[in-house]
Amino acid sequence: MNDLPKTLLEAVRFFTLARCNDYMRDLKWPDGKIVCPKCGNDSCKQLASRPVLKCNRASCQKQFSYKVGTIFEDSPLSLDKWFVAVWSVANAKNGISSHELGRALGVTQKTAWFMEHRIREAMKSGTFAKLMGPVESDETFIGGEARNMHKHKREAKIKGRGAVGKAAVQGILQRGGEVRTFAVPNVEGSTLKRNIGRNVEIGEWVYTDSASGYAGLAARYLHATVDHAREYVRGKVHTNGLENFWSLFKRCVKGTWTHIAPVHVERYADEQAWRFNHRKAHDGSRFNELMGGVLGRRLTYRRLTAQDDAGFMGLT
Repeated sequence: MNDLPKTLLEAVRFFTLARCNDYMRDLKWPDGKIVCPKCGNDSCKQLASRPVLKCNRASCQKQFSYKVGTIFEDSPLSLDKWFVAVWSVANAKNGISSHELGRALGVTQKTAWFMEHRIREAMKSGTFAKLMGPVESDETFIGGEARNMHKHKREAKIKGRGAVGKAAVQGILQRGGEVRTFAVPNVEGSTLKRNIGRNVEIGEWVYTDSASGYAGLAARYLHATVDHAREYVRGKVHTNGLENFWSLFKRCVKGTWTHIAPVHVERYADEQAWRFNHRKAHDGSRFNELMGGVLGRRLTYRRLTAQDDAGFMGLT
């Protein structure tokens, strides 16, 4: 579809169920041959009575929807609601809370929360290409501030200073290019340098702060550090690009999502990284780019909540 809408209002009017089905058909089967997900037969047709596809092979006869093989699979919600949700998440500059999305779509907050996490699944990078040129690496910590906690919670959770009890996230930024984020179990050298090794071409400039975890990078990279206790910029040596990204991310955490469980921090970081990496695109292009990531990915509610030991669903 080349005639995509330019605003949310136009998107709501434009994405009728018929157009959504046409979009998914062109996205999944660009050559026009609809393939059965069960037997692989490529002569499937849509039923005349309802928007469901059916395999014409006599031994199969499987009926399936346009959602099969995507993040939308097994969802009872129609594609017109899903398309508006994808548009909203892709183009909300500071993110959109599940409460707000639920009200807009007429679904419960719990349903909207699950929808947003499915969309975040499509935002995962999945690339093996390595970053080039000057690269910055830095970490941040996501978690509630002690001053905002009730006394009994503060005493139970805060056992030390600074980052204790918070979720750590490492960011790697190619200056003028993309950012990649990783939820990490710790900020030790083995963890930080492993992510750099997997994502940055050997021999490139890598700028970091003076944290001890980055010691030894000079063996494979052109490594320069800046000591934030004394200065933040020394010529080209700084991590200001990532500091800017962390500021944008925490603005969403505090202002939009309000609270995120530690087990889901990486998913929210993936969303913010995707938004940052597509910051120069217009709304229609961002929607198309995000829809390109819905294929071959699926996130079930069971898998999403399996690690949430506390069973906390009050995320926004």
